[in-house]
Amino acid sequence: MTQPSAPAPVLSTGAGADARAERSAAIDEWLSKIFSEAGGGTSGSALVAVGGLGRRECAPRSDLDLVLLHDGGAGAQAAADELGSRIWYQVWDAKFALDHSTRSPEQALALAREDLKVALGLLDARLIAGDEALLARLHADAVAQWRREARHLLPGLRTLTTQRWNAHGELAFLLEGDVKESRGGLRDFGVLRGIGFAGVADGPRPAVRGAHRTLLDVRDALHAVRGRRVDRLLAQDRDEVAELLDLGDRDDVLRRIAEAARTIAYASDDAWRAVDRWSAPSSRGHEERRPLARDVVEQRGEVVLARAAVTPRPDPALPLRVAAAAARADLPIAHATLEWLGGFAGPMPRPWPAPARDALLTLLGSGPSMISVWEACDRYGLVVNWLPEWARVRSLPQHNPVHLYTVDRHLVETARQAARLTRDVDRPDLLVLCGLLHDIGKGLPGDHSIVGAPIAAAAAERLGLSPTDVAQVEKVVRLHLLLPDTATRRDLSDPQTIATVAGAVGDPSTLSLLHALARADAAATGPAAWSEWKGRLIAELVHHVERALDTGVVAAPPSPAAELPVPSRLPSVHLDIDSVAVTANDRRGLLAAVAGCLSLHRLDVVTADTVTVDGLARMVCAVQPRYGGDIDREAVVSDLRRAVTGDLPVAERLAARERSTRRSTTAPPRVVWQPPSAATDATVLELRATDTPGLLFRVASALGDVGADVRSARISTLGGEVVDAFYLAGTWDTDARVRVEAAVLRAAAPS
Repeated sequence: MTQPSAPAPVLSTGAGADARAERSAAIDEWLSKIFSEAGGGTSGSALVAVGGLGRRECAPRSDLDLVLLHDGGAGAQAAADELGSRIWYQVWDAKFALDHSTRSPEQALALAREDLKVALGLLDARLIAGDEALLARLHADAVAQWRREARHLLPGLRTLTTQRWNAHGELAFLLEGDVKESRGGLRDFGVLRGIGFAGVADGPRPAVRGAHRTLLDVRDALHAVRGRRVDRLLAQDRDEVAELLDLGDRDDVLRRIAEAARTIAYASDDAWRAVDRWSAPSSRGHEERRPLARDVVEQRGEVVLARAAVTPRPDPALPLRVAAAAARADLPIAHATLEWLGGFAGPMPRPWPAPARDALLTLLGSGPSMISVWEACDRYGLVVNWLPEWARVRSLPQHNPVHLYTVDRHLVETARQAARLTRDVDRPDLLVLCGLLHDIGKGLPGDHSIVGAPIAAAAAERLGLSPTDVAQVEKVVRLHLLLPDTATRRDLSDPQTIATVAGAVGDPSTLSLLHALARADAAATGPAAWSEWKGRLIAELVHHVERALDTGVVAAPPSPAAELPVPSRLPSVHLDIDSVAVTANDRRGLLAAVAGCLSLHRLDVVTADTVTVDGLARMVCAVQPRYGGDIDREAVVSDLRRAVTGDLPVAERLAARERSTRRSTTAPPRVVWQPPSAATDATVLELRATDTPGLLFRVASALGDVGADVRSARISTLGGEVVDAFYLAGTWDTDARVRVEAAVLRAAAPS
């Protein structure tokens, strides 16, 4: 006999707690009808929801996790299987994704001992229809079993959690994170509830529950936008998600997610520390308190306040002293201590007293342990008391994929990296402080270095630094991109380049601070922001500027191309680990031919230096593999020889590759002409465009076609964007510039 089918529910696609409750109620009612029409009764069997439906957290496209319970009596399994098949087919017919099982309470409990997902699911089990007592008995036994076997189960849960974090990354710092699986996501909230059920730590606090609701809202909106079950928020969906959630713009979505994820991630760390203390209880008969600093002690692996420090009017610098002591001891601050400090510590005086300033610098110079301490203090509102500017950059997203972190976390990471370089400078205190403040202008209109410099100076003055030190902080923040930008975009063999940098820097102390900060900034940005060639270029620039500052004389550094010997045979090609040297008869388009050939072998040109004397062209290109790994050296050398003589069809081969490569851009290319003072005997053209295979070949070909002689080039790639600087021999009037610019833009535009 055909089983009658209950009409599938029409579910709301709205976001928010009310919409989730409405969806859950509609599904409950529909499943109850199916259960009843399939022959389910109120005794001996029960339809139970676990997972999102069990918690009444249904997103518009959520799947359904259902368990059909039976009492385990004679013939109960067969009867339940038959009942289940009638239910499951109706759910599938309604196009719901379904995870289902049919078990007795004893079977469910036995499986829960071996499967953590099942064990956690039973903690959220909720009756849809049927025997209420049957589920009540199972739930009580499941909770009791979870608590009884927590010492066995929690280590396994921690291992799975860590593996998931490693696989999916940290949600707070991902531009396209998985709101469910990433660290700080919805899955972690379920883990927190599990730890709470075990009685090892408190259940999620109000702030954590609020963060959980935020991520549920984002997932609701994401399901509605994408029209399917998906948990990863992609860039193209942010505007629609922001509109559905009534947020200002796409950045507001990312900031809201980051704040929620950081709240849950911090709570997770705190809960797992509680698990550690519970699983390895102290053997002492009392809790020993070990002094760490004035008013600060260690107790059971956490930093707490000494009893004498708990006064009605605590020293405003007390939170800083606690944080500095915790970072130096590499210990977490107890959340009860953080709560007390956040609630009772008063505002910092202006200017800061010396002990407070010293405590901040100690904290910043503490190395890796500083990160978690700073994050904890930020969670409880302490950091904005120290630095009111912090509120504006907290969780501010950075859209360049080169960056691993939000702006605030990047600043802290830069200070941490700067602490490793303090022996390289004569003012290590200013180095870590500039690391913390160098990008404080991000998020404001204009160049963040220029905009951020007075903000950093105001913060330094508030900290009580001398006027001379305040001016130094302002200068370093304003110039913090000078060295990497110059090294990667300017010809280091041009005396004007060295003179310009030396004039801006002014003294060796500032130069050493800028060099150390450039390295720390790149290390804190991510692996794509640094490479050996970039490090060598910056070091070379610093060396030349040091000599200029010391002697007052700006000598022209030797040109790598000019130093190439005249070979006995032409063309001559030499391939080193990260450079290519070519000597050949000069012809139009030689740079394009070399760049195109290297691109065919997936080698990116990062600098190009060319010299032509008496019809003989010498060229040295610094290169790096586009995707890493080894290259076929013999094939590269062979093809380069053919390319420089015009025997290799570079253009045709690159065109074929580009037709098979999807190219996308976020903005049209742009040409910027640098002022005449930027070079000694050349005009500097900068191209800012989306990086694509063969870009340098196309642009160099275009320059050759319009008669431009490229003396040297600096190729700077940041993620998917490039800033390529071409030194064009001679001067160019307005009409010539218009003609060159048009040719370059056509070459750089997507096909």
